Amino acid sequence: MADTLNIGILFFPRVTQLDATGPAQVLSRIPGAKMHIVWKTRDPVPTDSGFSVMPTTTFADCPQLDVICVPGGAGQVDLMNDLETLDFLRRQAAGARYITSVCTGSLVLAAAGLLKGYRSACHWAAREQLKDFGAIPVAERVVRDRNRISGGGVTAGIDFGLTLVAEIAGEDVARSVQLMMEYDPQPPFDSGSPEKAGEARVRKLLDGMKPMLEGRLAANKAAAARLASS
Repeated sequence: MADTLNIGILFFPRVTQLDATGPAQVLSRIPGAKMHIVWKTRDPVPTDSGFSVMPTTTFADCPQLDVICVPGGAGQVDLMNDLETLDFLRRQAAGARYITSVCTGSLVLAAAGLLKGYRSACHWAAREQLKDFGAIPVAERVVRDRNRISGGGVTAGIDFGLTLVAEIAGEDVARSVQLMMEYDPQPPFDSGSPEKAGEARVRKLLDGMKPMLEGRLAANKAAAARLASS
């Protein structure tokens, strides 16, 4: 492993902050890691949680990354046909060791043409949309396919991060990071997946998410058509 491991996490307006900050907390513990918070400018980026994050570098100034990670969130919809962002991801992917995502960030990688023929995780409510890009959706917390590693929805980003730490620095380091973070999940409710939550709760949540889901689907179809014609 090189002395410095450049890890870049894409931040964009209305990102789900835990998609990004969860993996960042874990991955920053890799020996030699240098974290880069990347966006088009270095202006504060508003998250979906009411606070903003300051990027550390821009697309133009970003070094070649060893790991590129794309989180998800409502703002993912705007990236699906954002050619500047998609071009940046393609350029970085050409030299990166690992091309990764959390939640609906996998749809952005897919829109950049980086998941065709690859197995991938995604948030359960959007997982099947990966098929539009020739990717293979998998209902697992963490999915590894060659140098593509993806996490499912939001909290899966911590599991994803520990998986990647073990891949890069070894299981002993990953176990120590887990202990340092006291990552010992014991949720108060057993409702963290559609299968466990039950049909009625899933339907109620989907009904509330309907406008966002419709926007995501429309952006997905446009991105898939653009990619197919390019």
